[in-house]
Amino acid sequence: QVQLVESGGGLVQAGGSLRLSCVASGSIFDINPMAWYRQAPGKQRELVATVTSGGRRDYANSVKGRFTISRDNTKGTVYLQMNSLKPEDTAVYLCNGNGWYGYWGQGTQVTVSS
Repeated sequence: QVQLVESGGGLVQAGGSLRLSCVASGSIFDINPMAWYRQAPGKQRELVATVTSGGRRDYANSVKGRFTISRDNTKGTVYLQMNSLKPEDTAVYLCNGNGWYGYWGQGTQVTVSS
């Protein structure tokens, strides 16, 4: 069983940047894909970005051009670089591995003030 632990969230002004990290307790070489989701209060959990073991990346339309997902298999870590943040990006961001029925972290809060 792999455990995922997120960090890097916080409070930032609109237009600012944050970098989220997700560290796995074990190897992520065989975990495919790795992903970031987010959930705002009163809203459904939504997929933000995915990265496959081969390096293919996909993004929600709402974050394309602003967010970048990456993974370092040797460190068992996935990152989410978030630039040009908007108030609507405010949510709990959760790390995921192997899809919806796979592994989940506890989440890290991101709050963007206007």
